[in-house]
Amino acid sequence: MTDPVPTLKVLIVDDHAVVRRGIKAYFEVLEDIEAVGEAGDGQEALEKLAAMSAYGELPDVVLMDLMMPRLDGISATAEITGRYPEVKVVVLTSFGETERLHTVLEHGASGYLLKDAGPTEVASAIRAASRDEVFIDTAVAKHLTRTRLSPPTGVSSLTQRERTVLALVGQGRSNQEIAGELRISERTARTHVSNVLGKLNLRSRTQAALVAVREGLLPPGS
Repeated sequence: MTDPVPTLKVLIVDDHAVVRRGIKAYFEVLEDIEAVGEAGDGQEALEKLAAMSAYGELPDVVLMDLMMPRLDGISATAEITGRYPEVKVVVLTSFGETERLHTVLEHGASGYLLKDAGPTEVASAIRAASRDEVFIDTAVAKHLTRTRLSPPTGVSSLTQRERTVLALVGQGRSNQEIAGELRISERTARTHVSNVLGKLNLRSRTQAALVAVREGLLPPGS
């Protein structure tokens, strides 16, 4: 008699109920993966995990969206991997930017998938995370390889979000103000500013502001 396949318990975090329902419905036909809860944003995910932890029922994997109200997925990932190192985080997002990939992996994520990934890929990423492996969406991995072969330079190397951050820095906005404008955490805003300075080989926000002016990123009258 063979041993039963252990069931991987997953918390689904996404601000769209239809996405959560679709993922949960798919898991219902799998023998080894079970949805044990849902959350509509990062803050609710942390609250759910705290309650689960109190009863010794933490999930094995959190399937995490990135762009959400209150607490975004990048900040939530950092909090989860810091508080519950035994819980793995797999990102499921609409954004294929390699900068986001680097950021979430730095914050402890074990996987990065695009929302157009097939159900089989989602399941594979969850299983890989449970084995302490990192699973990266094929399309993102290919883009990452191309980027490494011929990396862009200067402002062209910035993601759209980083260009927006550069423009806000050019307007003299603080990290707190940037976070409020973009509806992200101050920690994530600080990371974006740091990435911008690093990519442009700048040492200060003043230098970044000058680049923003030179590149015409500021609105008229700024």
